[in-house]
This record gives sequence, C-alpha cells and structure tokens, in this order.
Amino acid sequence: MMLPHLLPLAALLSLAAAAFDPNTETSTSTSEVMGRVAPYGTYITSCYVPGAVALTFDDGPYIYTEELLDLLARYGAKATFFVNGHNLDGNYWLIQRIVNEGHQLASHTYNHPDLTTLDDASIVDQMARLEAQFVEAVGVIPTYMRPPYLAVNDHILGVMAALGYHVIGASVDTKDYENDHPDLIGRSVERFNRELDQGGTIILAHDVHEQTVRTLASIMLDEIFERGLKPTTVGGCLGDYGWYR
Repeated sequence: MMLPHLLPLAALLSLAAAAFDPNTETSTSTSEVMGRVAPYGTYITSCYVPGAVALTFDDGPYIYTEELLDLLARYGAKATFFVNGHNLDGNYWLIQRIVNEGHQLASHTYNHPDLTTLDDASIVDQMARLEAQFVEAVGVIPTYMRPPYLAVNDHILGVMAALGYHVIGASVDTKDYENDHPDLIGRSVERFNRELDQGGTIILAHDVHEQTVRTLASIMLDEIFERGLKPTTVGGCLGDYGWYR
C-alpha cells in the first residue's frame, strides 16, 4: 500500500539516486531546511551531544514492553523504540504510550526483512505498510528508522533518504538476543560495559526478550547514571527533535 505522501516509485528511485551519491557532498547533507541537524544519506552510529547516550529497543512492541516503559518511568529515562508492523495488531495502545511518555517512536520495517535482499518496490512497501499503521495509531510518521540486522548499503541509504528517513545503527550492541537466560545475560552486561568504555553511545537492545527487560535494562541505566551520562532518545542525542512528520 502506498501512502498519499509517497512519490510514485519511478520518481522516488530517481530521487534516491540523487540523494546518495558517494562522489558528491550532498550524500551527507543535513536536513537544515526542516530545522534538523541529523544527516540523511549516511549511517549514524554515534551521538553528537556530549554526555548523552541513546537507549534503543528493537522488534517490539511485545509482552515485555509495558514493563520496560514502567522501568524507564521510574528512572526518569527516555529511549527510542524501533518497532515492527507485524507486532502492532492489538498493541496500538503501547506505541501511543511510547509517544505520550516522551519516548521516540521509530521504524524497523513492517516484518523485519534484510532490506539489502529486496527490490526497490518491496523496500518501499515495507516502509509504507508500517507508516499506515503509525498514522492510524498515533497520527504521525517517524523520520528515523533502523534496518533489520543492521544490514545496510549505499543503495538502501539513498532510498531511505528519498523516503525521508535518518538511518540509525549502533555503537554498543548488547547481543541480548543471544543471551536471553538468567545464566547468560551477564555476557550482554559485559559487552555493554566494554563497548561503553570504548566510547559507544547508541545502545542496541530488544524489548522482546525477558532478560533484557527484567535484568539488563536496569543494569544499563544504573551504569549510565553512575558514569554521569544522560540516557535519552536517538533524536535527543543527535540534537534533533524533528522525530515525526
């Protein structure tokens, strides 16, 4: 399904080619026209604002998302949720709560494919189907997305720039999906601390895993505050508050 604001595919692809040309300076141009500072056409993995770290959670909403939101509220912390469309049936209230409580809602495609394996029409369809759900649930469309599996190339960056999306990666990957067990989650804690020590600032975790929500999240928040850092959204840590259109 194509939303009215999307260009016809042929026009979109023409824009995509122009939006990401590695031989020109425009490939990392910022969205200054819209009053934002985050760039399009580039893969963002680190915060710009000193002392800020971005907590991000992928693949939800899920049965643990409400518990995570309660935890974030107790800490007074904000986060970014990169959600999938196939998890939204019956869960609109959760993304409404995400937006209402000042967290950042962002796209993780409709059903989590590797975008680098899709043709252009399928890529656009992945984004447009989720956009339709966002409009129905919260009345806005995010300007931020994360590619599933962090799989990205120059062509994907160009298409996302033409669609009006900032593309977000991570510089701290907890690998929590490998360690969703009380005896294993400590490995994710170790990865978090090590990559934070190395200067990582955009933290990747998943609110679909029990141990992430019930163990890892509070440990990360305690460590962030102990280091004198501020946990915030991706947009906040980039100094950008144009999260939606």
